[in-house]
Amino acid sequence: MAKDVKCEVNNCKYWAEGNKCIADTIYVVSHTGKQAKDVQETDCHTFVPTV
Repeated sequence: MAKDVKCEVNNCKYWAEGNKCIADTIYVVSHTGKQAKDVQETDCHTFVPTV
């Protein structure tokens, strides 16, 4: 398991100083079914916008 998960989306509820993700779990999905060929075919569904 990764020690540090980086995130540059600073309007996410789970963003912390130093571009760290502080979510307990991370959910990433593919646009193309169960497999993705590259990063552009994926999305992080953990994202929650800040108010």
